[in-house]
Amino acid sequence: MNLQTKIQFKKQSNNLIDYNSNILLLGSCFSENVGDKLEYFKFKNLQNPFGILFHPKAIEVLITDALNNKLYTDNDVFFHNEQWHCFNVHSKLSNTSKEELIRYLNHKLQQTKNQLQTASHIVITLGTAWVYRLIENNSIVANCHKIPQKNFKKELLSVQNVSESLQNIINQIRTVNKDASIIFTVSPVRHLKDGFMENTRSKSHLISAIHQVINAQSANKIGSTNYFPSFEIMMDELRDYRFYNDDMLHPNQLAINYIWEKFMLVWIDESSYKTMDLVDGIQKGLLHKPFNPKAEAHKKFLKNLQKKIEMLESQFTHVSF
Repeated sequence: MNLQTKIQFKKQSNNLIDYNSNILLLGSCFSENVGDKLEYFKFKNLQNPFGILFHPKAIEVLITDALNNKLYTDNDVFFHNEQWHCFNVHSKLSNTSKEELIRYLNHKLQQTKNQLQTASHIVITLGTAWVYRLIENNSIVANCHKIPQKNFKKELLSVQNVSESLQNIINQIRTVNKDASIIFTVSPVRHLKDGFMENTRSKSHLISAIHQVINAQSANKIGSTNYFPSFEIMMDELRDYRFYNDDMLHPNQLAINYIWEKFMLVWIDESSYKTMDLVDGIQKGLLHKPFNPKAEAHKKFLKNLQKKIEMLESQFTHVSF
């Protein structure tokens, strides 16, 4: 008896992720779930330098500003609720010091540019097609920072709007990096604050636009543009609330692990599996709490663990425990 519908996966045929890869992850909080897995296994990666960005326009602005060498100034930040904020970034970057915020934003822009130029893989996770437009200057913001709702106009990006934004993102990346594999995915996180039907409309716009862009890119032999079905795995394979956190919105750790295994199956080179197992063993060893820290057996365990760490750190310069 088969009690689950399964999505069929196959290994990517080229440019698989290994320990020489350099990965940039941008977008919704689910990109950080994948990024945390890559970080745990010590792959070289940079995730969300401007914090979580939920919609494609925010990601487009980040990439545009980074590649155009934008320099943030006093005009790009504002004071609210005893902190300085920027409409282009997540609220976790907000700071009580205006100078520190501006300095940090410019540092992250440069870091993003460097990563865009050198990345072997760029993973972009879209969360929603709903955006908020600041009435004062008619600009779409990445985050409202708890500014009163009356200052914004809420809009649903059309499929064409999203498609154009994604195409702009791809075109800009290709001006500085022709070889990176661009991987789009849609976050399985449910944005129910927008409403049940509104969330479904939003996700459908994102999925339709991504496939529209990928189909248009199929004739383009510069780099590769791909889709990974995170949303579909959650909706079609894990069709049960036991795979959600208590908020019934975010996938729980079991679901994240399941989707990560599928991502690993498709995108990570099998030659890296042995190293991943070694890293996993070291990570678990570092968390181990002995009954008797002075025991000879524990001292021997720590010595062997240190040997494994030194071996890995000498083999891969970016690996550090």
